[in-house]
Amino acid sequence: MIIESGMAAFVTGGGSGIGRGIALSLARRGVRVGVCDIRESDAAETARQIQVAGGVSIPVAVDVSELQSVEDAVNTVESAFGEIVIACNNAGIALHGVPLHEITAADWDWVIGVNIQGVIHGIQTLVPRMLATERPAHIVNTASIGGFQVNPNFLTAAYSMTKYAVVALSEGLHNELQGTQVGVSILAPAAVDTRIHLSERSRPERLGGATVRPQNHFMGELLKGSMSPDEVGDRVVNAIEDEDLYIFTHPETRQWLDRRHAAITEAFEKAERYAQKKN
Repeated sequence: MIIESGMAAFVTGGGSGIGRGIALSLARRGVRVGVCDIRESDAAETARQIQVAGGVSIPVAVDVSELQSVEDAVNTVESAFGEIVIACNNAGIALHGVPLHEITAADWDWVIGVNIQGVIHGIQTLVPRMLATERPAHIVNTASIGGFQVNPNFLTAAYSMTKYAVVALSEGLHNELQGTQVGVSILAPAAVDTRIHLSERSRPERLGGATVRPQNHFMGELLKGSMSPDEVGDRVVNAIEDEDLYIFTHPETRQWLDRRHAAITEAFEKAERYAQKKN
């Protein structure tokens, strides 16, 4: 897909971190960006930075865990800029540092509502519109390197579970959209210098409201000084033009996936030995 000046984009989680990096990178290419975030003040700051740099943007409040909120946000962006041809379902939250059996029902609803339902709501709302335009379009769903393996050193299984789901959703969507002009990418970064460890400050009232989760905060030190969101944003823009399905940002993490694949291969080999014994 060729990114052209004047196109319209929809970026959730655009108020900070990777979402801001993507929004700024698109704006530098002349794309008009709807910066969508549950924290409208953060979205406004990203839009301000775009406008100061000479770009075009509007901030939009959205709670991606609610379908109607996503539909309203999409309508707002399309009213301002016309048909959306680039959609980045990027909003996500961290839920780290707690064993699975200790996670509360409210926190399960929160992490699933944002990280999985948020992507589903973006797909439900935007794919029919993109198909109807019969123009080249592209969707980027933000997963994580945690969507391809579960890190054994941290209690991040709940987060990884949701990101595995984003990978499966996106691979399925990619398969279903073959033969159309709508492309799909899966963004799978590792350590990026963001404020994802402060996700709990944005928890909506219906899911328990803003809180403090000190269990998340170890990530702040780990992420400090890591890859910048702007670098990830530029990588995403290039991947859209190249129509890449997988967008990996940290080549060194390949060894993590190699270890997982080796364990799977060993299990298949064991299954083959078992089958041979039966025969």
